[in-house]
Amino acid sequence: MLPCPTWLATLLFFIQHSEMKHNIDDPTSRHHHRHRHKLADTYEYKPYYTVPDFQNIYLDKGIDFDIVAIDNESKNEWVKTPSDQISELKDKKHQHWPIKREAVIEGDLVLGGLMMVHERSENMTCGPVMPQGGVQPLETMLYTLDIINHKLKLIPGVVIGAHVLDDCDRDTYGLEMAVDFIKGSISNIDDAEYACNATAMRKVISGVVGAASSVTSVQVANLLRLFKIPQVSFFSTSPELSNKARFEYFTRTIPSDLHQVRAMVEIVKKLGWSYVSIIYEESSYGIKAFEELEALLARNGICIAVKEKLVKDSGVADESSYDDIVQKLLTKPRARGAIIFGSDQEVAGVMRAVERANATHSFSWVGSDGWSARTLVSDGNERAVEGTISVQPQANDVIGFKEYFLGLNMKNNRRNPWFVEFWEHHFQCRYPGSPRTPYNGHQKRRCSGLERLTVENTEFERQLQFVSDAVMAFAYAIRDMHAAVCGGRHGLCEAMRPASGAELLRYLRKVNFTGLSGDEFHFDANGDGPARYNILHFKQVTRGVYDWVKVGQYLDGELQLHINAIQFKWGERKPPESVCSAECELGQAKQYVEGESCCWHCFNCTQYEIRSPFVETACIVCPRGTLPDVTRTNCRPIPEVYLRPDSAWAIGAMSFSSVGILLTAFVCGVWVRHSSTPVVRASGRELSYVLLAGILMCYLVTFALVFRPTDILCSIQRFGTGFCFTVVYAALLTKTNRISRIFNASKHSAKRPILISPSSQLAICTALISIQVLIVVVWMIVAPARAMYHYPTREDNMLVCDSYVDASYMIAFFYPIVLILVCTVYAVLTRKIPEAFNESKHIGFTMYTTCVIWLAFVPLYFGTASHVPLRITSMAVTISLSASVTLICLFSPKLYIILIRPERNVRQSIMPVRYSRKPMAALPHPAVKKPPCADKETQTAAADFNKLTNGQTVLLKADEKEDKKKSNVKIANCDSDNKLKSNDRSESL
Repeated sequence: MLPCPTWLATLLFFIQHSEMKHNIDDPTSRHHHRHRHKLADTYEYKPYYTVPDFQNIYLDKGIDFDIVAIDNESKNEWVKTPSDQISELKDKKHQHWPIKREAVIEGDLVLGGLMMVHERSENMTCGPVMPQGGVQPLETMLYTLDIINHKLKLIPGVVIGAHVLDDCDRDTYGLEMAVDFIKGSISNIDDAEYACNATAMRKVISGVVGAASSVTSVQVANLLRLFKIPQVSFFSTSPELSNKARFEYFTRTIPSDLHQVRAMVEIVKKLGWSYVSIIYEESSYGIKAFEELEALLARNGICIAVKEKLVKDSGVADESSYDDIVQKLLTKPRARGAIIFGSDQEVAGVMRAVERANATHSFSWVGSDGWSARTLVSDGNERAVEGTISVQPQANDVIGFKEYFLGLNMKNNRRNPWFVEFWEHHFQCRYPGSPRTPYNGHQKRRCSGLERLTVENTEFERQLQFVSDAVMAFAYAIRDMHAAVCGGRHGLCEAMRPASGAELLRYLRKVNFTGLSGDEFHFDANGDGPARYNILHFKQVTRGVYDWVKVGQYLDGELQLHINAIQFKWGERKPPESVCSAECELGQAKQYVEGESCCWHCFNCTQYEIRSPFVETACIVCPRGTLPDVTRTNCRPIPEVYLRPDSAWAIGAMSFSSVGILLTAFVCGVWVRHSSTPVVRASGRELSYVLLAGILMCYLVTFALVFRPTDILCSIQRFGTGFCFTVVYAALLTKTNRISRIFNASKHSAKRPILISPSSQLAICTALISIQVLIVVVWMIVAPARAMYHYPTREDNMLVCDSYVDASYMIAFFYPIVLILVCTVYAVLTRKIPEAFNESKHIGFTMYTTCVIWLAFVPLYFGTASHVPLRITSMAVTISLSASVTLICLFSPKLYIILIRPERNVRQSIMPVRYSRKPMAALPHPAVKKPPCADKETQTAAADFNKLTNGQTVLLKADEKEDKKKSNVKIANCDSDNKLKSNDRSESL
């Protein structure tokens, strides 16, 4: 026979040691109470509770079974603890507490149960009994087995039994109790090579229901996994347990805390909190949830003010520890919202500390399912708990359980060995003959046995559905396995003696059934229950009366919360503010406090800044052409400014130009009509038309200046402003140049100067104009004209042409200015020409006036850079005014002669003496001779000089001695060496 494997031997030693530890003082195991109920012999199932509507309700859910007649006064009395054990314990202290008890129901297949019947205690292994979290889940398991075995009869000829133990909400003690579940698997090893134990045959545990606590479930799951025993928990919600690589045989009917954490964060967001504290218990349940909470809160921009642990695994904290936690919470008064992820016993300690610190109005709690709707937390701490919003897995009442539980008493409940403790705790009395415990010794009143559980004095656990669903899941898995393995035969076949844990787990994960609550149930891919949560709220329903009420639900990742139903304190419906720093006002940026991600100081952005939409700690300057809006959150465009055609400035400029256009058109019409008259011909008909065209363009430029700038209009402005002046002053320069050349030539020779014909004059004028065209074309190619926005100040947004901004108009005006200067010089040089056709005086006056106008315009233009309408208007008016001066000074004298004094519009009045080509008058006698050396081309009769007026002809100046006397004038212009001779005083031309 081979020796036993090391691990198995060690485990067996631990098991035997655990048994000896409880029996060391008494070989008869006086502290190990085992309540075993045989279904066939010892225990006859006799229901003692009345459920009037139970059958109808269940029929509605598709479950068909008969209701057995009920005897409310069952004669079966409570089987007390054996008298030999009572006699030894009756007068002793509780030095052997806890007394190990177990509730056993015999069956063909047995389910283990690990319940949290007692609370944890700091000084002892087990504390007082837990009515809601312990006794009621235990009774739910037993009740569900009753329904399965005697009502539903799911498996033909097979009864499911139970072996229920207490873990006292302590993981180490729970692991010790769970060893009982594997004893059968070890002692029944059917292999001849192992001879490690010779103990009697034990019933093999097919599966385990429990534990309640996540930390206990982790320990137990690691043990049961070694023996391939499936485990279904009903209250363990730690996300860690969803890891099937580690916890292969673990499943649960309650959803994972991952969903609960998400629901809690959604609640915090709904309440508008951004700065909260977190209290979590020091266990797998609390630590894993905190890790998920911390990450999820950070992703949603919610900061944690205080992080505190509640003692769990390392024992039970004293009151001072809870006081310290509350004091730390009070150091962050702006974090009024707090999330507590813990169990009811620990949270109750926190609430008592809040009461002691008189801080009941300082916090609003968001609670986990571990303490949601637990009277252990709220009883006596109502003022501290008031306003709590908690998350609880959605569960409905188990049909018929309330009536079943309220019908229990000390006479009819034989199978629950802890029921006497519950009875004493619930009614605060001492039951006759019950074992002494650390918690019933102070009871002075004796229980009469006539006490009754009622709806008024009993608070029910809201999540008992998960306990019932766990038992039902095993039952349906066994049914499916029995049908597959045993072929539906009555009773168990050899293949299920015992049932294979691995096979049972496979069927367990596939179950889909309607539970005793009426809800559909199935496991998800991780072996967890459906993620359905109720949102509960603890408030005063009436003054001084507190209750947990449903205010919403969390389904499929979506929170539905009825804010109007929430009342944080009496008369206070608005959620308390839980932020480290109030949001900065509009136009302010944040400066974070060192080490605090949700605390900051606010500072104002400057006049032209807004808070950055991307970085909340910085201000950004609004771009040019924009200003901060009223809220200082956006930069709004400044309305564009340009000279609008409907403005007074534009209307004035256009009116002036329109008058000029009409006058120019009138002059053109007169010139065309009288184009053959001496006045028109003498003024240079062709150049006059060029001059009028230039004047007309000057007036038209105004309209290009006052309309909304575009790229095309800017191009027209750039070309037109310089071109129109070039046309005008090129024509004037051509005229003055012609006059000057004629005068200079007349001094030296009678020969006619070259290039004074009309065609020659047009050619010269065209050449002068082409220079301007070349300059502007090159400029347009190098830098095309465009409309742009100009910002002289931060408040301005001017739509102008680019030439307006950089004063590049001077390029267009440079050449016309040169022409104006040259023209002015010629006007000065020819001001004394005494020729009859001379226009130099009028041209001179025109140039002097033009210079004055433009000298006045330059400071006005550059001094109004920030006033677009005035600046554009001044330019338009200046151009029109220059055109008007030219039109009036050069053409009004001629219009006067043509229209008012047409008798002067004759050749004799227009042409000068020397250049007149008037034919010789008929002589009265053929013997009359011409004056010597007289030129027939230039000779004028002496009598004609007296008729020349208006400065257009040469006036003879008589000698002072012969002032009024007419004399013959002798004009000689023979060769270049002849001199002017006369009997009178010489006259200068």
